[in-house]
Amino acid sequence: MDGNGNAGALEVLGVLARERGRAEAAELAAMLRFREAELTRTAAIESPMTRLVERSAIPLEIGQAVGLSEAQVSARLAAADRLRSGVPQTWNAFMTGRIDWARAREIAGTVAVLELPESLERLDDTVGRYASTHTVAELRAWLKRFVARVEAEQAAARAEAARRQRDVTITHVDDGMACINAFVPSHQAAAIDARLRRTTRPEGDDRTRGQFRADTFVDLLLATDDPTPARTRTDIGVVIDGPVLAGAEPGPAVADDGTWTVPAAWILDHLDADHTFWHRLLVDPIAKDTLAHEYVGRFAPDTLAAAIAFRDAVCQTPGCMRPARDCDIDHRVPHPRGPTTGENTWALHRRHHRLKGHRTLRWILPSGRTIDAEPATHGLPHGDTAPVERALARAVAQL
Repeated sequence: MDGNGNAGALEVLGVLARERGRAEAAELAAMLRFREAELTRTAAIESPMTRLVERSAIPLEIGQAVGLSEAQVSARLAAADRLRSGVPQTWNAFMTGRIDWARAREIAGTVAVLELPESLERLDDTVGRYASTHTVAELRAWLKRFVARVEAEQAAARAEAARRQRDVTITHVDDGMACINAFVPSHQAAAIDARLRRTTRPEGDDRTRGQFRADTFVDLLLATDDPTPARTRTDIGVVIDGPVLAGAEPGPAVADDGTWTVPAAWILDHLDADHTFWHRLLVDPIAKDTLAHEYVGRFAPDTLAAAIAFRDAVCQTPGCMRPARDCDIDHRVPHPRGPTTGENTWALHRRHHRLKGHRTLRWILPSGRTIDAEPATHGLPHGDTAPVERALARAVAQL
């Protein structure tokens, strides 16, 4: 890609994306104004039944105007109400086009889950900056981690309630096939997936990857022709904060790729179980260096590769959610000039690795801002908004 020749086109795309966000916000604001006007008009109707009927038609009228169903309109209005009242700074960011409806909807879902006012304040202080510079998939994973960490006890209670609903259902469909749906804890599902991934097809096997995984899954369940040793090692990367690991406070265990969380107690209960391997990974908080030892040679040994996969979680290209365990270990400064160390290596999806090698990989955030090739960040920043700023945002949101 000729960066100079196409820079203007990329800037135009960024401008159009922000205009789309403002248009989405303007449409939702118009929906709210229509609803408020109809609520005011119908308040003068004397008959409670007539008033109820006319108000129930509001989503239908809006839907007919914008081409949405009543359910879609009702969901959007409910999400708007949660955003406007619960996270006014984020609502204002949506109204000004800094975040679009897809991101605002994800945030509204999190507002519905949080139970403590201070949690909403912290979310409002931080999520707008993250949402404006990350994809919807990244935001969705970030919000899961946010909820699990800021309201650990409440999240654990919901997880326990959900775990009591675990079940397996089998639905027979057409053409002699059936669907197996298992509702099980995330860490157990991750272990199943890891075991399936570690099982490799025999040489000459002409089955597709999906066919082989399906056959292996059935073999494991039915204990017939088990293709893996009984004591197969399975590496599952989770992040547990030090105080939580020590039992000093409640908290979650977060998947290395950030896509799921479970109460840390569920993981700690298996510390002494057979076939469970635990790695303590120490990462420098500034340099992000993993394992200080430098290896001679181009390819990282298994220990370093596993540590990098746990540290990076996903491909370090902004917006890519490919798990780091399925990525290449790339030298940020090419070998041999760059050493094989944790500081100089990171996880890159094979396609992005190739683009980087051909100097055609451009990292442009959803906001349109181009950034240097730095590792992705998945942390939870502390809120730094002053109370007066929050009050002003809330006043603006109610206008």
